Amino acid sequence: MHSELQAQLAFHLTGVWSAGRPEASDALELRPALLAAYRNLSRLRYDFPLVLARNAPHGGAVQSLSGLMDRAIEDAAPRDGEGERIRGHVLRMEQAIRALVAAGGGGSLATLWDTAAGRLESSGEDLLADSLSRARAALKADGEVLDCGKAMPARLFEHAWRTVQESKARRFREDIDRLILRLSDILAAGLALSEEGRSPERLRAEVGAAHREAFDFEAMSRLLAGSLPKGTLPESRRRRIASLVSVLESQRFFPAPGERAGGVEPYAFVFESCAAALRAFRERRPAMIALAQAVAVARLEVENEYVESKHDAFFEEFGENVLGPKGVTLFPDYLVRIGAADMQAAGHAGLMEALGAGLPLKVLAQTDDILDESPVRDGQLAFGARSRQLAAMAIALSEVYVLQSSASNLFQLRERILRGLEYPGPALFSVFSGAGGACGELAPYLVAAAAMESRAFPAFSYDPSAGEDWASRFSLENNPRADLDWPVHAIAYEDDEHQRISEELAFTLVDFVGCDRRYAKHFATIPRAMWNERMIAVPEYLVRETKGPPEKVPCLPLVGRDGTLHRAIVGEKLIREARRCREAWRSLQELAGIHNSHAERLLARERKAWEEQRTAHAAAALGPQPAAEAPAPAAAPGVPAQAEPEEERPRDEPYIETPRCTSCNECTQINDKMFVYDSNKQASIGDPDAGTYRQLVEAAESCQVSIIHPGRPRNPAEPGLDELIKRAEPFL
Repeated sequence: MHSELQAQLAFHLTGVWSAGRPEASDALELRPALLAAYRNLSRLRYDFPLVLARNAPHGGAVQSLSGLMDRAIEDAAPRDGEGERIRGHVLRMEQAIRALVAAGGGGSLATLWDTAAGRLESSGEDLLADSLSRARAALKADGEVLDCGKAMPARLFEHAWRTVQESKARRFREDIDRLILRLSDILAAGLALSEEGRSPERLRAEVGAAHREAFDFEAMSRLLAGSLPKGTLPESRRRRIASLVSVLESQRFFPAPGERAGGVEPYAFVFESCAAALRAFRERRPAMIALAQAVAVARLEVENEYVESKHDAFFEEFGENVLGPKGVTLFPDYLVRIGAADMQAAGHAGLMEALGAGLPLKVLAQTDDILDESPVRDGQLAFGARSRQLAAMAIALSEVYVLQSSASNLFQLRERILRGLEYPGPALFSVFSGAGGACGELAPYLVAAAAMESRAFPAFSYDPSAGEDWASRFSLENNPRADLDWPVHAIAYEDDEHQRISEELAFTLVDFVGCDRRYAKHFATIPRAMWNERMIAVPEYLVRETKGPPEKVPCLPLVGRDGTLHRAIVGEKLIREARRCREAWRSLQELAGIHNSHAERLLARERKAWEEQRTAHAAAALGPQPAAEAPAPAAAPGVPAQAEPEEERPRDEPYIETPRCTSCNECTQINDKMFVYDSNKQASIGDPDAGTYRQLVEAAESCQVSIIHPGRPRNPAEPGLDELIKRAEPFL
């Protein structure tokens, strides 16, 4: 046993298995235990595929296939036996469409529906066609259907961007069309009152051919010349208004749908590099200034408020000074799609310069592989370094909207995506697609979700328009259990004695890396005969303070395709990288106000002051105490002794200072079996074994009056006990 332990320790520290290498985890097709159940996503209902709905309001621009089917069932299925039949058939249709998309099928929802319906109806099942016909009629949206893959983020963002820009274009076009109409009316009225407008030729042209012989246009012209006012539209104003109409009609920023601006193609606003977008922006800036000036002058003209002596000089100096950040927001934003991992130092610098200048850029920086080799190529690991730097630098600019998320989470964050696209300033969207790396048959959706779950690529947003402080601007929304270092999930399996075992496992960075066969060399799969008590779970190992050579080794539970449970020793380099990942996550928690060290220090100081004040008040209420009496003599044999004073409650047992309970419900909401109310609606410990030690500690931390004392752990096998014991210490 000693030699086996030494071999395991040696592998952990050096990556070398001294007694011959055990079978590699990739050869066994192993997956981290928490991912073992997810091998065929087409049989599950979840957010994907997505439908990029056409002609939908903002909230409906991106919808999930499952959500659309649920609404179709609700509208088409009556609440009786027939309704259950329709529901069953529509869910089969949903699964058929999901399978088509997973197999690489594409197109609109209507096209995929027809294909899937043809296959399902070929079975000849009674009433299937009727069910699908009813559901199809109730389906309220259509659009491109996308699975979670490499192409999805760019397609989704362009669709959402176009939805926002079309809304802006409609508003701008309405304003421009109104100005063109009113300016044209002024020109028409001026022409009608001019000599040219009263000429016989002009009058003849304006009368229909059927009635031309009935009028003497020469006499009509002489009559109008003597009765209508003259010179009502000065030539300078007429030329100015005609020029305004020409500029407004020929602008290429917001052309009417399906039309060209004066026969010229409208400007394009989707680019594959920041350099190309910046070049286009600079080239179009004179046209932007001319259009903004034309709109400003036109508004004065239609209200008859343009005064040449005052406004001519002002608009001659209009130029760059007037078209500031606010003026730029009137024009379309530029969507830039880049590969974050491929950007060189110059590209990073150019992007930061463009974002810092406040230009109207909406940048999608997509990363397909965050487990790529370290940029320094020295054998060390530095997962996702480029992506982290990109988002951190953008946040440091203070006025840039920043959103980072895995592709699997984009549907959940769709409102924040739209908010960033509508933000009146630059925005950066950093997205991990999950479509790169070497994760074998693991779907990109699961790779992306695992990256977020393991804190390797956490989701967060920074919105400068949300408020003046970090509490308003920064959010870790949608990360699982954002209050913990790693999210914890329950898992059940059968042991060698065919007994059902249930336990909780934390999903760490090591689990995520265990999905990628490129890093199989950092894992040594250990035969069951060599398992021992010195092999401990990775989360437990991560919280240990190691001084000197380790006495235990971290291991990761893995499951094969046949469902067999394996254990793999984890190399020390991966453990170091997991600790770096955890520290980076804790920094994000600080920014989001979760376990904020400054707040916790202030809370501890205030709690100490409150305890000292409470002790002083209690002593003052008791008044002067009598002198201590001499100890009583020992009781004679056969004479009962006086009762001993009640012993202080032991620190190991959980308890609540019930008389001080404020009935806030916070602890009972955590676990209403562990924490119960008495007849006075004051809390006490009910069954201390009805929950976990983590729940006891979390209840103690959230208690407003600090009366919950969690004691010591009752289950020594509970994950993360070292961290929890430290957190519980102030409350013992």
